[in-house]
Amino acid sequence: MTARPPGPDAAPTSPASGATPVLDATPAPAPVRLTVAQALVRFLAAQYTERDGRRQRLVAATWGIFGHGNVAGVGQALVEHADVMPYVQGRNEQAMVHAAVGYARQSRRLSAHAVTTSIGPGATNLVTGAALATVNRLPVLLLPGDTFAGRPADPVLQQLEVPYAGDVSVNDCLRPVSAYFDRVHRPEALVPAALAAMRVLTDPAATGAVTLALPQDVQAEAYDWPAEFFADRVWTVRRPAPDPAELDEAVRLVRAARRPLLVAGGGVRHSEAEDALRDLADATGIPVAATQAGKGALRHDHPADVGGIGHTGTATAAELARTADLVIGVGTRWTDFTTASSTLFTAPGVRFLGLNITGLDAHKMAARTVVADARTALRALTGALGDHHVSPAYETEYTDDKERWEHRVDAAFAAPDPDARPTQAQLLGALDAVVDGDDVVVNAAGSLPGDLHKLWRARSRDQYHVEYGYSCMGYEIPAAIGVALAAPGRPVWALVGDGTYLMNPTELVTAVREGVPIKVVIVQNHGYASIGGLSEAVGAERLGTAFRTAEGAPLPVDLAANAASLGMRVLRAKTIRDLREAFAEARASTVPTCVYAETETADTVSGAPPAQAWWDVPVAETATRPSAVRAREEYDRNVAARRRHL
Repeated sequence: MTARPPGPDAAPTSPASGATPVLDATPAPAPVRLTVAQALVRFLAAQYTERDGRRQRLVAATWGIFGHGNVAGVGQALVEHADVMPYVQGRNEQAMVHAAVGYARQSRRLSAHAVTTSIGPGATNLVTGAALATVNRLPVLLLPGDTFAGRPADPVLQQLEVPYAGDVSVNDCLRPVSAYFDRVHRPEALVPAALAAMRVLTDPAATGAVTLALPQDVQAEAYDWPAEFFADRVWTVRRPAPDPAELDEAVRLVRAARRPLLVAGGGVRHSEAEDALRDLADATGIPVAATQAGKGALRHDHPADVGGIGHTGTATAAELARTADLVIGVGTRWTDFTTASSTLFTAPGVRFLGLNITGLDAHKMAARTVVADARTALRALTGALGDHHVSPAYETEYTDDKERWEHRVDAAFAAPDPDARPTQAQLLGALDAVVDGDDVVVNAAGSLPGDLHKLWRARSRDQYHVEYGYSCMGYEIPAAIGVALAAPGRPVWALVGDGTYLMNPTELVTAVREGVPIKVVIVQNHGYASIGGLSEAVGAERLGTAFRTAEGAPLPVDLAANAASLGMRVLRAKTIRDLREAFAEARASTVPTCVYAETETADTVSGAPPAQAWWDVPVAETATRPSAVRAREEYDRNVAARRRHL
């Protein structure tokens, strides 16, 4: 990233040889006396990003929960400078990070939120959210309070004492999950730390959670700051172009391929490369499969879109992957779900081409690389390929397969008896019937991501918002708030199972307090459905995955009443007919609304087609239980297909 003041760029000029330079007699602006926390808030309010001529605030708001470690510092600064920095009150520190991540993803990583916490448990509660942000390469600024830099007493309240090091605090647990970490021990250290933080937040190849740990005494300390520190500053988000040699090699590989397959990842969406991807697909006929993060990069009804790929993908994409001779990964990290734990791409001689802004990801799968911005690279590749097009037979093959898969989706969504209790797939079908391209669907964990990846028909480039890099239970509700803050006026749906809901329902209160009209769908199946199925498959016999009494009855828990007690408007749906009516009513609602639906129990199928590719979860190599023995035999058959791509 590059930082520059707003306005025209001016190249410096050198005086003519022998000329006397003219000195600027304008006096320097007087220093500005502020506390460290006040200076940080003022600085953040003056930061902007710019890409393709569009400028926006880099840090658009600050979430906060206050304790003794930040209330007199950052808390006071947010009051002092409320005119330039909006504040959002959260209820759980981890959830605040999830909300900020949802905002950043919806904003295409061009705008972010900050999160401030106290020291101790408030700070350590950030760790899960920070890991999620960094895994998914999404920017969020974390401002945890820290123990006294001056050490007036040792220990202070909520301080971790480490016998072997005096400079360690619990905030150090944020180091491995942060894209950048710094601790501001002195006021003057804020200047380089803040600039470095902005550099990483705006770097498309290195962004993630950025942590500035702020000792509570330093936050309140005053300092004479250079006025220039608070001047508007624009960070240009680069679009690096492909290296000509790499582009030439990519063109050669594509022209030589007979069965190419493109895998679109989240980088396509971060780069706003959807139109460039569509143009490539239109020009070449290369089929496009999508990871969880990339789904929606092509509309579901585009002829070249073959749906999700990998363990949770479609049969169409799986068959193309198994027979592809060239796999073009664009903006993907190649996780095990995408590659079916390295068992999916099995054609002899298959080769990989990695188009990615991050060299780390471009080189995976022993790929030939194009390290560049996704949109820039796709446009260059399309132009260089000219009139190249896949064979008509190949195009007919995958479009026919896609049509057959669509019939399976229709069958999963079908509800011949509208008065029956829905399966999970029928619930998704009922939702599919009421949304349009304006809606955004948020999910992260449980059995829903698999069903959504296989079945959901994405109508717009940002409708499908499934966090599956960290697959964090409890992400959905706060992330939906973040999405709604980034896209006001659009219907935003948070889909949660009962297990996920119980992990983190607290931000329903935030939605009510802020008047954010999210729509929360609670899918009650009385247990951890996804892990229950996996447990059975690996010989663990569903231990600990059902929410039942000792006698086997469902627990007497009413999550709808719980949501209502937190201020939500609640619509209960017992049948498919009820669901359709409730979804339509919730979509039109202008207040936070919950649709509560009982589906089939956790030990029954969801109604979606089964997995089309394997996923490696190691099974006990020796066991006495017959279920585990059978599971190991199946595991050995599958793992034998694993392949190292070299």
